[in-house]
Amino acid sequence: MFTPHTDSEREAMLRTIGAGSIEDLFTDIPAGYRFPKLNLPPVLSEMEALAEAEDLAGANESARDLICFLGAGAYNHYVPAAVDALIRRGEFATSYTPYQPEVSQGTLQAIFEFQSLVAALTGMEVSNASHYDGATSAAEAAVMAYHHFREKRTRFVLSQAVHPQFRQVVRTYMQGYAGLEFTGDEPTVDPLATPDSLTKLIDSNTALVMVQYPDFLGRIFDLTALASAVHAAGSLLCVAINPTALALLKTPGEYGADIVVGEGQPLGIPLSFGGPYLGLFATRKELVRKISGRIVGESVDGQGRRGYVLTLTAREQHIRREKATSNICTNQGLMALAACIYLSLLGKKGLRQVADLCYQNAHYAAAQIAAIPGFKVYSDAPFFHEFVVRCPQPVEEINTHLLDHEILGGYDLGQAYPSLKDHMLVAVTEMNSRQDIDYLVEALKEVAHD
Repeated sequence: MFTPHTDSEREAMLRTIGAGSIEDLFTDIPAGYRFPKLNLPPVLSEMEALAEAEDLAGANESARDLICFLGAGAYNHYVPAAVDALIRRGEFATSYTPYQPEVSQGTLQAIFEFQSLVAALTGMEVSNASHYDGATSAAEAAVMAYHHFREKRTRFVLSQAVHPQFRQVVRTYMQGYAGLEFTGDEPTVDPLATPDSLTKLIDSNTALVMVQYPDFLGRIFDLTALASAVHAAGSLLCVAINPTALALLKTPGEYGADIVVGEGQPLGIPLSFGGPYLGLFATRKELVRKISGRIVGESVDGQGRRGYVLTLTAREQHIRREKATSNICTNQGLMALAACIYLSLLGKKGLRQVADLCYQNAHYAAAQIAAIPGFKVYSDAPFFHEFVVRCPQPVEEINTHLLDHEILGGYDLGQAYPSLKDHMLVAVTEMNSRQDIDYLVEALKEVAHD
């Protein structure tokens, strides 16, 4: 509730600063611009304003209202009610950066547990306390690699099958560094190429090679040969992951990844029209002092009691500016807590069940769509819960048709890959029942008959 200042309070403040009136505060602004007449609608009461806001919000349709087959980096998973109930507790929802461990043990322990879960999930030795989102984590991986080689290696190899937004953010982050070269994802590169095709681009000047697993097109590839080629050149391998898929798949750590990044939204965070989300970041222990963001560690106090503290921070606020490897000023603490609660509630077996449901539902959907005349499912590689479909009509037209059936269709790959015009990326999760999939197939059959 907004409580305005009283007349006497305003007069006291004006006297303190030596001003006679509110208008005197604006004397430096030309008179013609001080108090312009604004074309504003009539004032509304709280009740009227709330009704108007609800009316505007009602125009939006979300995954709650539609059957959702849209993914491409943000996925419609079930979030247990306990997640939201716990993160709304005041001590979590309003907590600040835990610089004072003696009053922040709850927040610090939650972050430590989150780091431990991410490290276990990715097969890596250490994880930080999170980033803003997956794209930011990918960019920080590039910065980390650049500093690891003391700015002497300037070549970055990015797979065309890494999320387009991740690659864009990497380039934006790195544009302040001189002489860098980005290769591997030029528009002429076939987006359906395998990770092994990147090996010919790796040389002694390569700082980082970045791939996605499963990749942006949903495919799963063995990264063993690529990892060997990267390490033979003395370079670092970064793997962008879907955390849900790792409940079924071999971890990046087992492949020998040096850095693992990813979008943590699938771990108990709702779609929310695009955010806030959660950036995952894990690495090998020997790189820990180059890691971006912050790390919470576990220790004991003078009486031998277990406690948690901010152990490492690579930000210029905390160390000498010339030694800083990050300007990240915060972590997504509340989102990291949501992911920690989600993973703790499901456990190893529960997360695997979710992943298995995604896998089974997606393969059922792919088989049904492949049987529709005019539609082709790309199945040259294993996939997790997303797959590419070549459509007989423009994807935009098909999605408009699906929307008439209250179905949110797949991602139009032609937006990011011109060579994949009329190709749709379909995502299927545990939220899509067999009835939902059959309904999608019937709607697509209508398109095929047009």
